Order: sequence, then structure tokens, then C-alpha cells
Amino acid sequence: MSKNYGDLCFNADGFAQVFPEHKYLIVECLRELGYKTGMTGDGVNDAPALKRADVGIAVQGATDAARAAADIILTQPGLSTIVFGIIIARCVFMRIRNFIVYRVSATLQLLVFFFIAVFVFKPTSYLHPDTEVWPAFFHMPVLLLMLITVLNDGTLIAIGYDKVTPAKTPMKWNLKVIFLLATVLGGVACISSLIILHWSLDSHNPNGVYQAIGLGGITYGQVTTTIYLKVSVSDFLTLFSSRTGGDWFWSARPANILLGAAATAISSSVIISLSLPDAAIDNIPTIGLARAKPAYLPIIILIYCVVWWFIQDAAKVITYSWMTKNNIFGVNDTGMAVRSHDDKGGNASLTKPLLSDAH
Repeated sequence: MSKNYGDLCFNADGFAQVFPEHKYLIVECLRELGYKTGMTGDGVNDAPALKRADVGIAVQGATDAARAAADIILTQPGLSTIVFGIIIARCVFMRIRNFIVYRVSATLQLLVFFFIAVFVFKPTSYLHPDTEVWPAFFHMPVLLLMLITVLNDGTLIAIGYDKVTPAKTPMKWNLKVIFLLATVLGGVACISSLIILHWSLDSHNPNGVYQAIGLGGITYGQVTTTIYLKVSVSDFLTLFSSRTGGDWFWSARPANILLGAAATAISSSVIISLSLPDAAIDNIPTIGLARAKPAYLPIIILIYCVVWWFIQDAAKVITYSWMTKNNIFGVNDTGMAVRSHDDKGGNASLTKPLLSDAH
């Protein structure tokens, strides 16, 4: 059908004086061209097209045949409910996308960071006080890891209540784009965590960064708590970069519940990092940053996290701009109806923006 009538159905803005078989033909042509189609109707003559469409919508007062063939039945007059439903669906889609980007990026940061830290960084190879025994490889207490994941899940739930702006065009899943953005976010956060781990382990080196900025050498317990605070705060800040797609994190204001969840998680992580006892949890030295000098170490860590947050967001924006400019993974194809065909022996190409999900 699309071969014979595709051009007509694609280009026409409307049809009049059509029979039931014509309505069915229009819907079938558009479906064969690969479009998701919606059909509204109220009479018996609309039933075949309502049944064939991806989404059949029977309006108020429709006949029993139309209601039986439809997927959705409107109970009030007017078609504005359809537009409202499309907007709600696109908002839900955006929240699910943001959820996936954040979940993937946070998971990548944690897994890749600890994998590299365990196998690459050897605390005993760094300068450290002779009065303190440092472990042969870096690892963190299970309790601290569990606290990171629990607080992370709390902020993750809040995404379902976040404010989002619905797209102007139909949306479809582009997993390659989603995973690339998530990889960039998680990769930058991971790199920043590895850098501060190296600086912390190297704090007793006279030529190290800590010595250069006046922090001096720190104990291994402070190293453990420093990494806990850095990884957890970076994880929560990544949430705000994940929710805006290819735009800057400040381009859309988050919902109050999301701000509250993130603020609670960050505050909890800071309090925990300050008040941890001087102990060996899972035989790993830990100490609250407020219990040892320098007292301003937690402030330096938080500033470090914020600086890398801006770098992380900039990397995301640059990556998305590059993808958009070169149409990497078909990122520009979303929401556009594009079809190439032969027209009486000649080649023609049609490009038409889809202003709604219904055709």
C-alpha cells in the first residue's frame, strides 16, 4: 500500500469524503512507512481504522463498534485530552531517560573507580609515617560502600517527581546516545576520584600536591574517609548533570523534592565523613575528618567536587554538541519523519517534522 499511496498519505494535510476502507488505507500506509499512528473516531465506519492504528481513540458518545475497536475511550467531549496525554507521556519518557543516564553513570563511576583503585594503587609504595601500617592495596569498608549506595538510591527515587520539559517532537529510544552521555559523566567523575586518591596517598611526598597547598601529610584513615566523601558527593552531583540531556545542569530547575533528596544525601555524607570514629572498620583504618588535622580538609574536598562537577557537565555538553553537529548515532533523527523514495523514475526526499504522535 505504501508503494502506491505513500506519497499521497505522507504529504496530505487532510482527507474529506472518505469511505471506511480509505481510512484504513491511510492508517496502514503510514504504519508501513514506519510511523506510529493514532486514530480518533466515533462511528461504525471508523472501527477498522481504529483497530489497525497503533493507538485507537474513541471519542465521547462513540458507537459500541468504535469503542470496542479502540484502545482508549474518552469520557468527556473534546480532543484536548489527547494532547494532554501526549505531553504526560513525553514527560514520563524524559524522567525514565534521566533515570537511566544517572543510574549508568553512577554505576560506572563506582565500579570502574574501585576496580582501578584496587589493582593499580598500592598504598605501601607511597611515602608514609613509619609509625603507621598502610595496607598493600586500596579498598574501602563495606559499610561505607553500602552508605553510598543507600543514599544514592534515595536520590534516584526522587527523579520520578522531577520537573521536566516535554519534547516538541515525538521521542524514541536511542540507547547509544544515552550510554555515551552516561559514560562521559561517569568517566569524568571516575578520573577525578582517581586523581584525589593519588594525591591523598602521596600526601607525605614533599613534592606532592597536598604539601604544595599546605595540607601536609594525612593518615591512612583520613585517606579512606576522603575518598568516601569525594565519591559520594560526586555521585549525587552527577544527578543534576544527568537530568538535562545535552544542556547545562542549570538550564532547567529541578523539583523541590529532588533538591531536598540531593541535599539530604550530601549533608548525610558530609556528617558521616566528619564524625566517623577513629577505628579499623573491616580492618581498614578510618577516622572522621573533624577528628584530625587539617580541619579544613573536608572544605577542600567539597570545593574539589564542585570544580570537577563543572568540568563533568562541560564534557557532557561538548560531547552532545559534537554528536549533534555530526549526527553521531543518529541523534538528530529523533522526532523527525524522513523518507526517501522513487517518484516516477526520479529520486525525491521528504523531510517533515512530526508535531504530534498522531498522524
